[in-house]
Amino acid sequence: MKLSAIDEYGTFLYHQGTNYASYRLFGAHFTVLRRRSCVRFSVWAPHAQKVSVVGDFNQWDIEANPMERCGAGNGIWVTYIEGLQEGDIYKYAVTTASGEVLMKSDPYAFWSEVRPNTASKITKLRYTWKDKKWQNSREQYDSYRKPMLTYEVHLGSWCRDEEGNMLTYREIADKLVEYVTSMNYTHIEIMPLCEYPFDGSWGYQATGYFSATSRYGAPEDFMYLVDTCHKHGIGVILDWVPGHFCRDAHGLRYFDGEPCYESGNPMLAENKEWDTMNFDYGRTEVQSFLISSAMFWLSQFHIDGLRIDAVANMLYLDYGHPDGNWQPNKYGGRENLEAIDFLRNLNKAVFSEFPHALMIAEESSAWPLVTKPVDVGGLGFNYKWNMGWMNDMLRYMSMDPLFRKDNHNLVTFSLCYAFSENFILPLSHDEVVHGKHSLLDKMPGDYWQKFAGLRAFYGYWMSHPGKKLLFMGSDFGQFIEWKYDDSLDWHLLEYPMHKAMHDYVKELNTYYVEHPEFWEEDCDWSGFSWISCDDRDNSVIAFFRSGQETDDMTVVVCNFTPVVRHSYRFGVPRKGTYVEVFNSDSEAFGGSNVLNEGEFEAQDIPMHGMEQSLELTLPPLATIYLQLKTSADKKKSLKAGSSTAKTRKTTGSAKKAKSSEKKPASKTTRKRAVKKTTKSDAAK
Repeated sequence: MKLSAIDEYGTFLYHQGTNYASYRLFGAHFTVLRRRSCVRFSVWAPHAQKVSVVGDFNQWDIEANPMERCGAGNGIWVTYIEGLQEGDIYKYAVTTASGEVLMKSDPYAFWSEVRPNTASKITKLRYTWKDKKWQNSREQYDSYRKPMLTYEVHLGSWCRDEEGNMLTYREIADKLVEYVTSMNYTHIEIMPLCEYPFDGSWGYQATGYFSATSRYGAPEDFMYLVDTCHKHGIGVILDWVPGHFCRDAHGLRYFDGEPCYESGNPMLAENKEWDTMNFDYGRTEVQSFLISSAMFWLSQFHIDGLRIDAVANMLYLDYGHPDGNWQPNKYGGRENLEAIDFLRNLNKAVFSEFPHALMIAEESSAWPLVTKPVDVGGLGFNYKWNMGWMNDMLRYMSMDPLFRKDNHNLVTFSLCYAFSENFILPLSHDEVVHGKHSLLDKMPGDYWQKFAGLRAFYGYWMSHPGKKLLFMGSDFGQFIEWKYDDSLDWHLLEYPMHKAMHDYVKELNTYYVEHPEFWEEDCDWSGFSWISCDDRDNSVIAFFRSGQETDDMTVVVCNFTPVVRHSYRFGVPRKGTYVEVFNSDSEAFGGSNVLNEGEFEAQDIPMHGMEQSLELTLPPLATIYLQLKTSADKKKSLKAGSSTAKTRKTTGSAKKAKSSEKKPASKTTRKRAVKKTTKSDAAK
């Protein structure tokens, strides 16, 4: 890594808030001074009387290695120490204005001790990357018109060894990548890895914004994980938390005895709901610090994107504060003007250097223009989590089907705003903790209905406009809530219904990445059309998704009740012969096998504003996909001959299914008649 000189220009940019590589200026760096090898330490502590570097190498003597002020009034301290080795631990001994000595970890450290120890470690970031092909592919990457199917993972609990110990970055790399590619995910999103002291915070209360947590190994080990993902065509998104930070004494809070990274106003500085501190976005040095952190992960670790946590907490001054316990902005409003400027500056800086990065806002309010460019008044992100869709649908799917007809709007309302932003539809870790139940256990009804309901929901979710994110364990129907201190219940795959759910999600993922209509026009009405959105009495919806090519079209029909709908008629957009190409009720997926086998000619019977219609049987608690026979045959042919056929490229991560893998159940060779039963009969 190239080291920045602590000169007038670099420090000017830092204090101006525009030094976006300040990690080259601060921290511990090996260098040469007067032809002698040494480590340069530098830190910002503007209110300190004295600062020194302490560690095992000087028996933690605060007088042994004092630092000197670098220039008048800029608050930067520096010193050079010879004889240090990589891996040596250190802290800054900061003497406050009142004479108290604080032992602080380095805010710019690249490596830290394993908790519960809190010292920083000297290291060189060196790794030989092997992802040049991936990096070159990013130059032409257009995420808006490519599939994005993200697997959210917590590294400490995805899988553990036989003794229950967490795996290292290197131990998890090959296993995780093999699993993700086999399931046809295109990206992984890793929960926060900036160093943090408490396992139970899941990484959302950080102390080291440049230090990949040492729980799983050294920084180079994490680089190996990212490199392995890229070599197998998997993008890597990192959860990043610039909204608040940990209160622990060794961290950023009152770094030199007075507020540095947080506001001096307790109403603005403290987030009592989460017992954390909020960053002071009006302080230019904080802007340099945070934007440098974002750039650091993208440049030094080849991260493909950042998911920004708790953006609403940043945007609103009254977020999480009771009435009367917050301070309005200078115009009397509740908007955090400094945070708005920070987010815009962050996104401008990132996209100026990494134009194809993914900058994703977890923003839970109705703030406008989150994913619109800064120059038109937007915040500048390119994606936003659709929290409204998620809350509506989980509420709807948790209901007894008897009451769903009176809440039909929960299913359809999302299309009133689906294209106002560039959305990701998240089914994340937040929805399977704190007594909310797992996704499977949210579903009402008996054992069979829970699985059927979840399959129907996933089929709808996958076909709804927006990119996709699913939390680990949800793809095989984990029954209990997520536990951060234990492995996922992988043993459930030994049980038929969980194995069938796993197979279903794999086939559903495959259908998604192989059908451009599900992602090519995600951000525009041209990719979605309602067929029927008002059949609340039957809790049925129908729509179709369209791609850029005429043949790229899938008709989707969802039945959210456990009742078979016989002779159900609905309009279709084009004349021709239709075939059912995917059915969540297939026996192979644990369903009752109410299938629509054979070919169905669209009849010249107007329906739903269309000139032709079909009459089919809708399976219970199920989603079905239909295609025109010519399109389905073409795709089937291309899939069968994928080794030689010239197919449209999707992304490096959109793998074609292997010819030996099981085909979707809708194409099964079993010749079974459509059952004329209700779900209650089939469940007996």
